[in-house]
Amino acid sequence: MKTKAQAQHNYGGLDLFRIGAALLVIAIHTSPLASFNDSADFFLTRVLARVAVPFFFMVTGHFVLSDLFNPQKAVTRQLSSPSLRIRKHLCRLCLLYGFSILLYVPLGLYANHYDNLTPGSLLRMLLFDGTFYHLWYFPACILGMLIVILLGRFMNLKTVTAVSALLYLIGLFGDSYFGIAEKIPVLNACYNAMFRTFSYTRNGLFFAPLFLVLGIWAGQGNTFPVSTESESRKGTYHLCLTFSFCAMTAEGFILRHFGLQRHDSMYLFLIPVMFFLYHCLLSVPSASKKVLRTAATWIYILHPAFIVVIRGTAKLLHLTSLLVDNSLVHFFAVSCLSVAAGLIMNYPASLFARKQLLHDKSSVRARHLTNPVEKESVQKRSRIRPGTERAWIDLDMSALEHNVRFLQSCLPERCRLMPAVKANAYGHGAVIISKALNRLGIRDFCVACVSEGIQLRKAGIKGQILILGYTHSSQFSLLHRYRLTQTVVDFDYAEKLRQSGLKLHVHIAVDTGMHRLGIRCETPELIAAVCKMKNLSVDGFFTHLSACDSSTPQCRAFTENQILAFYQVKAALKSEGYSCNGLHLLSSYGIFHYPEAAENYVRPGIALYGVSSSKEEPMWDSLRPVLSLKARVASVRTLHAGESAGYGLNYTADQEIRIAVLAIGYADGLPRELSGIGADVLINGKKAPVIGRICMDQTLVDVSGIPDAAQDDIAVIIGTSGSQEISVGETAGHCGTITNEILSRLGARLNRIPVN
Repeated sequence: MKTKAQAQHNYGGLDLFRIGAALLVIAIHTSPLASFNDSADFFLTRVLARVAVPFFFMVTGHFVLSDLFNPQKAVTRQLSSPSLRIRKHLCRLCLLYGFSILLYVPLGLYANHYDNLTPGSLLRMLLFDGTFYHLWYFPACILGMLIVILLGRFMNLKTVTAVSALLYLIGLFGDSYFGIAEKIPVLNACYNAMFRTFSYTRNGLFFAPLFLVLGIWAGQGNTFPVSTESESRKGTYHLCLTFSFCAMTAEGFILRHFGLQRHDSMYLFLIPVMFFLYHCLLSVPSASKKVLRTAATWIYILHPAFIVVIRGTAKLLHLTSLLVDNSLVHFFAVSCLSVAAGLIMNYPASLFARKQLLHDKSSVRARHLTNPVEKESVQKRSRIRPGTERAWIDLDMSALEHNVRFLQSCLPERCRLMPAVKANAYGHGAVIISKALNRLGIRDFCVACVSEGIQLRKAGIKGQILILGYTHSSQFSLLHRYRLTQTVVDFDYAEKLRQSGLKLHVHIAVDTGMHRLGIRCETPELIAAVCKMKNLSVDGFFTHLSACDSSTPQCRAFTENQILAFYQVKAALKSEGYSCNGLHLLSSYGIFHYPEAAENYVRPGIALYGVSSSKEEPMWDSLRPVLSLKARVASVRTLHAGESAGYGLNYTADQEIRIAVLAIGYADGLPRELSGIGADVLINGKKAPVIGRICMDQTLVDVSGIPDAAQDDIAVIIGTSGSQEISVGETAGHCGTITNEILSRLGARLNRIPVN
């Protein structure tokens, strides 16, 4: 229903932007540009899309709260009393929130969002975080409105604006500027205390009030008359919007560069951006369009469900690579279904009277999810057509499956694989590998840090994800939110986990001699004490065998003592009545050298990928390498006798030779140590020695012995070409390191392409 006040003005600009804002919210949840460029996606989803929620808050302030500070306007416009309209709007928000909660309960249960739900965590969801990932807007809008209404009873609009700005400033240092606050002990303690109550300062207490108030100011000033007299004024607003948006973009990238964000929803320059954007939209000479308002509401409400629909359909039709892995196609598919559903919802009767939901829906579609994990880098897929890349990695998925089946055959039936997919799955691509492992029935993974775990959850990886390393206490809420299992690195750390007040799943690391992480095996009473701690669900115990890769008598004796010490801890805990489930001792070498110590899990890392850790260790004949590293020949040219090539005159030809320039360098992870030491690559099944210094983006090789070498040929750096092979072990040997390091250093700009 359009109020008489609205009937006197054209608000088509606002209505059109509501659709755009709803689509920006979908973009936040699907990262459509991630496959092209991480920075471009950051700009779209972390800068541009950040205008969506403030816009909807401003709409609510404009049309619902503006008369709160000028009751006379309600009389002159023949509107209902402000208090009655506000109560109706709050009631509508509550009804929509309740409806949305019920709508997403099945998905929440399926995604295990409500595991270990307590009265405290339920209250936290309802009042601040939302019961599903995109529902936080409802409690934020409701709480923000209540705060503005309460302040408005005792203060004028200017004072309320000042208080709201102060709240925003406080929230700012818990969001995009948290990296500064956490370095000040007092502020760090205060914000960590806050985060026990809510996950983000992007909420109704700190985020919503200021933009609601800015909307009220817009309502006080009305819109522009469409006349020549206002043209200069409109031009000024457009110019100011351009300048402030450029400043906000710079602010976002600067904060990203220095890693200051805990989250990235709140910027200083977002305030002027929203002020000028809103007034520019008010100046658009277009009639209001109710169909757009209704459609945008349902686009926002329903789009997470369509994300699930698209993913499920893609899996059923074996179109995952097109509809899901291709992020831009994924975005358009979700958007099309959501827009279609939004338009359809204009016609049938619903639980809410469409007349009364006019501005409710404007606010509701403002809701958007901002996930902390979004600050972390998600697995990238290049949109470049396979076979045309400058440099890339081929992943032999049949070899991965073979390795999984072989490792499983080496283990007792009770023992499950818990693959190590840390360090981007040893350079292979954590998301690609983990999805493949999920399809093979693997439901347990281990990673090094919380960001790696969140990346997998964001990609839809199911099952247990164990973080083997340290997680800062400020990120404990992320462990809970993303259902990650944390390693107890020592007893004091267990106390910090307990004091967080969150129900957390943990595995206890037992230090049996490596002296890196864990509670010493000589103190089983401390391990038992951790098992008794409130809030901690102990799901497993593990140790790391530090010398199991060596067969020397000294190393074997040391490893056997480690295994014995671990079982002594197990016996001590069992005697105290603990079940001691979820035991794991063995990584790759332990599986082959000490199979009798296999318990509930093993943690294969390098073996999963079909290689051994160093050239001294024999390759396991039953395993197959998964990864091949390849690059395109960018140019072939003649180097005359006496001429030098590359940096530092490091290589000088003593006779005329042909050289090829490969489109790969140390920025892609190709070790610079390979420069001038006799290392080779393969082109057309023949060896080509590396010459000169390896550059950041290019490498020079001698192709004098390969007369048919030409531009666009494929050079194999690791892998096979014809009857020749260069193993990653050989590359590691040239560099004096282990295969783990070579693989894990392979760069993010290398596209990982599953084959077979």
